[in-house]
Amino acid sequence: MQNTAHPSRLVLIGSAASQAMSPGLWNPVLGRLGTGWTYEAWDVPPDGDLVSVRDRLLEPGIIAANVTMPHKHWAADAADNATEEVLLGGACNLLLRSGSTLFGHNTDIMAARSLLGGEFQRNVLLMGAGGAARAVLIALKGKAGTVTISDRDPRAMEKLLGLAKELGMAARSVDWDEARGLASEASLLVNATPLGKSVSDGPVWGDGPLAPDAVVYDFVYAGHVTATIARARRLGARCIDGWDHLYGQAVAMVPLLGMDEQARELLGESLVRVRSGA
Repeated sequence: MQNTAHPSRLVLIGSAASQAMSPGLWNPVLGRLGTGWTYEAWDVPPDGDLVSVRDRLLEPGIIAANVTMPHKHWAADAADNATEEVLLGGACNLLLRSGSTLFGHNTDIMAARSLLGGEFQRNVLLMGAGGAARAVLIALKGKAGTVTISDRDPRAMEKLLGLAKELGMAARSVDWDEARGLASEASLLVNATPLGKSVSDGPVWGDGPLAPDAVVYDFVYAGHVTATIARARRLGARCIDGWDHLYGQAVAMVPLLGMDEQARELLGESLVRVRSGA
């Protein structure tokens, strides 16, 4: 990695970027690596001037931008070039700068693929139909039997169903109550909703049983163990939580940014500190 005459910066773009964990995760790592880089947050409201934001990304010293809600679709459109997965899913959470161009990546998909380990899932239940569910669906291309999709937003549900069929999957959509009753049949159950952020939230599928071979993937990360993960552990399921996903996203960035492999270990250590203070 080369230092430039300008301060080198990674940035996070989102409506509540300054409240995110990423700066606290990355800045200690960048310091220990001696890169001279910093990681900063740019709060951009949903109706913000995104043309100006793109212009700022081309200022001297900007290396890359992570992008979070609600701007992942904008980032896909803002990229001059992008991976096939970004083009397929229409969402981008990493814009990598090269001169005056931006290249779009989706580390949600990369993390989900890595964490799921390439195993075939005979029956997938997606609770939620937003960007997280879309990332899992793309990561499972060619590795899923049947897929059941549910969301309280019928339009989001139908859009995700359309993508599943485009990917060649045997997919269906069901209402929320029916989906919760199908948890006992799923080899992979995904919580792609905010349920679990509050300590008062119950498991996303309720109090029913899980399949003996179930994997539970909960995208929520919080200062407490979510009810979804707590119950899944009691039932003996393999669990992937939001902290695992956050780490998987960060690790996926290491080779893309040309970082030393030591960054992987340092990110793990930094995540432990961030999590303890969450």
